[in-house]
Amino acid sequence: MQMRLASSIIVKREKLVVAETYDIAIIGGGMVGLAFACGLSTMQLAKQLKVVIIDSNPTLKSTVHFKKDELPDPRVSTVTPATISFLKEVGAWEYVEQQRHAFFNQMQVLFNTNAFLVYIWENNAGICVVENKVLCSSLLSSLQECPMDDQSAVASSDSISEWSNLSSAVKLGLSDGQSLYAKLVVGSDGAKSQVREIAGIKTTGWNYTQSAVICTVEHSIENHCAWQRFLPSGPIALLPIGDRFSNIVWTMTPKESSNHKSMSKDDFVKAVNHALDYGYGSHPKMSFLDEYIRRISSISGQGTVSMAEPFEVPPIVTDLVSERMAFPLSLRHASEYASKRVVLIGDAAHAVHPLAGQGVNLGFSDAAALSKVINEGLQAGADIGEISLLKKYEKERMAANVTMMAILDGFQKAYSVDLGPLNFLRAAAFHGAQYIAPLKKNIISYAMGEQKWPLFL
Repeated sequence: MQMRLASSIIVKREKLVVAETYDIAIIGGGMVGLAFACGLSTMQLAKQLKVVIIDSNPTLKSTVHFKKDELPDPRVSTVTPATISFLKEVGAWEYVEQQRHAFFNQMQVLFNTNAFLVYIWENNAGICVVENKVLCSSLLSSLQECPMDDQSAVASSDSISEWSNLSSAVKLGLSDGQSLYAKLVVGSDGAKSQVREIAGIKTTGWNYTQSAVICTVEHSIENHCAWQRFLPSGPIALLPIGDRFSNIVWTMTPKESSNHKSMSKDDFVKAVNHALDYGYGSHPKMSFLDEYIRRISSISGQGTVSMAEPFEVPPIVTDLVSERMAFPLSLRHASEYASKRVVLIGDAAHAVHPLAGQGVNLGFSDAAALSKVINEGLQAGADIGEISLLKKYEKERMAANVTMMAILDGFQKAYSVDLGPLNFLRAAAFHGAQYIAPLKKNIISYAMGEQKWPLFL
């Protein structure tokens, strides 16, 4: 079947006498890079642009569908309703729905044995956990069905070996010897972005003294709730991924992550259950005041957010069904997102702590915003590589991204200090949030990507 996104790979052709010219070269064909290409494909004028995606990932050459009975991959993303709306707009969500994914409409956050929060929202406004490979496959399927320029393509290359800034384009030399021209280069090549480095864009940030261990686990019952517990060395999260499977994201010290990655499967399962439920004292109990406020809330009808709900025990993990992966955590932010004929999106522009699973949602928002800015520029007859146009995208996204980064970094620092008086104040604030309806609703609204500026800043 002839696909709109040409499956012929540039590097497989004979050597070209004249390098090909594209409107946009997307460096990095991961979730955010593909989402940006999808965003362009749905725009009235932008869909007519000639686009090339440069990535060495062989799965970009064809559509791969994953069977629901396969064990879930440990690399997952927690996508908000705002992200889901974008994926629906670009035609990718219908493909996600055909593959494995899991919504949850309840989240329980436990600080210690006396302070916890329960968030509940309507089923149709839930957050969804999706494997990264499913998101990539779905975005690629959408691209192959979209009416993009027939000369758009995918180039398989490990890196950029040459970069020349010309007056009306950038000349890119690929590591295999091929070359091409692009009016705009979009860096979506991750936290260690080569595009960002070549463009000379500086970053600020720091490394956390933490690493994250991720894996897929199985439990005896189906799970529809997300659990997060703050421990002395960092939070552990249990995220439903469908059926009796959940994803673990466990933040700890680098030494602990090495130990947990190498310990036996049985010992690791015991450690997970210990961290989620056992070993840290008795379960939180609802006081008389808690129960009174909960009942008053239910009678008065506080909307879809419960004011105070009883603590529930997380499901017992019975098996580890994937490899354990560990990676160091850091915060990085580019000093600018745009320069002439170069723009950054996703982790190339900002890398955040995985505390609330917001990293990929920020990237998808980048992709949506940039595609709209480019389409608006085309409507006005602008050069898509002009800095004045690209700075409109930067202004919009930098404000939102910095806000989220500040919130996540603040949470990370606040819960990394183990000090008696501070622990008491945190517990009190955590517990009190149960009963402040506007605050609690606002936290949920912000986590779902429904508003830019949280009231609790």
